[in-house]
Amino acid sequence: MSYGLLLPSGQAQLQAGGSASGLVDVAVRAERLGFDSVWAGDSMVRARIEPLTLLTAIAQATERLTVGTALLMPYRHPVHTALVLSSIDQLSRGRLVVGVGAGFPGFSEQELAVAGVPFRRRFSYVDDTVTLWRELWSGQPESFHGKVLHYDWLPEVPRPDRPGGPPIWLGGITPSALERTGRLYDGWLPYPPDPADYATALARIREVAGDRPVKPALFATVHLDDDIARGRAALDEYCAATYRMPLDQVEQIQVMMTGPDVADQIGRFLDAGAQDVLIRIGALEPAGFEKQLTGVAELLSHLRRRV
Repeated sequence: MSYGLLLPSGQAQLQAGGSASGLVDVAVRAERLGFDSVWAGDSMVRARIEPLTLLTAIAQATERLTVGTALLMPYRHPVHTALVLSSIDQLSRGRLVVGVGAGFPGFSEQELAVAGVPFRRRFSYVDDTVTLWRELWSGQPESFHGKVLHYDWLPEVPRPDRPGGPPIWLGGITPSALERTGRLYDGWLPYPPDPADYATALARIREVAGDRPVKPALFATVHLDDDIARGRAALDEYCAATYRMPLDQVEQIQVMMTGPDVADQIGRFLDAGAQDVLIRIGALEPAGFEKQLTGVAELLSHLRRRV
C-alpha cells in the first residue's frame, strides 16, 4: 500500500498565495512526512504550473519520492514527450510514473482544438502515443503507423532509467477505459464516488488483463474536518475555485471526502482493491493546505497500521 499527494499547482491555489518554488518545498516536506509519491496535474483549461517542468525540479530536490503526473495527452507532441519523459526518468533515477488521460466531454474540446487534435479521435491518439513511447524507449523503431499517428522516420530517444520506460497509468471507469486499461496500461487511476463501482470495475480490468499485472490506484479529494457541514463548505469553495462548479455537482463524478470518518471512507476503497491512494487536499490558501497536510500525514500513518 502506498500514498501520494497531488501538489497544489493550479491557478486557484497560486492566486491564493502559492508559488512555483513553494511547490518544490511542499514535495520535500511530503517526503519527510512519509508520503510515497507526489503528483502534478495537467490542463490548459485550468491554468497551472507545467507539470513536467515541476517534476524535473522535484526529482532533483528529493531522494525517495516517486514523481507522477496525469498528462492530458492529446496536446503534447508524442515523440518529443517521449524524450522529455525519458529525461525525467533518468534525472529521478527511475522514480517517474506517467498517468495519462484524454480529456472530458463538455470540458476539453477547446484545449484539444488548440492542439489540432479532433476530440472524437482522442482515445486512439492516447493509445497510439503510449504504444509509440514504449517502442521508442525499448528500441529504435524506424517508423510507426498506428490508428491516428503515422511517422515514416523517428529520431533516437535516450533510454529511460528503467528498461522499457516508466509505468503508464490510465484513468477512467467507462467500459472502454476499463478494456483499454486491461489491455495496454500498467496502472489504473480513477476517482469513482462509490467503492462498489470501483470493485466492479477493477474486476473487469483484471479479467481483461489476465496474468498481466495492473496497479489499482485511487484519486480522492480530502478535506479533514470532524464537522461535516464545515468540511463540505470548504470542499464547495474548493470546487467553485477549481472547476467553477458546486460540490453537489462534482461529487457525482469524483470521490470527495470529509467528516470524522475519512479514514473509514478511504478504507472502503482499500477493501475494494485500491493499492495506491493519491490524495488531493481540498484547500486553497497555503496556511490551510499546510494544516491539512499535517493532518493527512497523521491519517495515513493510521491507515498504514490498519493494513
